Amino acid sequence: MNFKNILTEIEKTDPEVYERLSGRRQVLKSFSSKVAVAALPIALGSLFKKAYGKTAAAGDVVSILNFALQLEYFEYNFYHTANNTGGLIPTNDKPGFRNIETHELAHINFLSDVVTTLGGTPYTPPNYVSTAIIPQYIPSGTYDFTGHGAHPNVFNDYPTFLTLAQVFEDTGVHAYQGQMPNLIGSTVIGQAFQIATTEGRHAAHVRRIRREAPISAIEKPAPWITNNIPPLPTAAFQPYYTGEENTTQIGGVDISSLPDSYSTSGTVPVLSATAAFDEGKDMATIVSLIQPFLV
Repeated sequence: MNFKNILTEIEKTDPEVYERLSGRRQVLKSFSSKVAVAALPIALGSLFKKAYGKTAAAGDVVSILNFALQLEYFEYNFYHTANNTGGLIPTNDKPGFRNIETHELAHINFLSDVVTTLGGTPYTPPNYVSTAIIPQYIPSGTYDFTGHGAHPNVFNDYPTFLTLAQVFEDTGVHAYQGQMPNLIGSTVIGQAFQIATTEGRHAAHVRRIRREAPISAIEKPAPWITNNIPPLPTAAFQPYYTGEENTTQIGGVDISSLPDSYSTSGTVPVLSATAAFDEGKDMATIVSLIQPFLV
């Protein structure tokens, strides 16, 4: 890789590139021997994102983070309730769900601090009491995780709890993925990606438990979403997976048309193509998906 040649070619296309940055000499200095060759693609992308990337307005960032807070409160209350319901979660599985609860609480505290730092007012759920022993936990009047009676056994039937846990975690990933483009250029995009990947690990953990005995879910869930398959046997959660059957990604590339020497068809299988990416959903769609579980 000849880095100076890369800069020369970019300069031919955009003569004002160094005005966007801080001058050619400073750019070269930034990429001194301190930058490992293996890290150059990442560092280069970061550098030119500063020059060309969309910059999120502070007000937009606060709105997005408060939207994320709404989801984190929702998930924290779900897991806190489950972890404190005797006989629901088997002993061997309890540490994992305790960890997830701890993560969700940490996300709430982090996002609240960032919103405050940005000059905004952190979202709090209806019936939130700041002086409560655990103010993030709203014991009643805000959430109805039975879905207004559609899932009455959520906290006394482990498979039902796991099904909802998978749906909620997948929905959280969709929500973060949907907002990432709006955070480009903001100082919080790195942390948002970290939270999103944590939510993805939560989803993978729940999916593993559902796949293995004794649950043995009939759709045999992989750690990731495959096609647009919801937790089975019910199809009630199909709307939460709409769009995951997409095989076309950025630039209009159909992943299923790419060559694959391991496939009998010679191209990437459609199921593999759908599993390669988590699709984002917009804010309005996510709000509509959690609405059935709000009082």
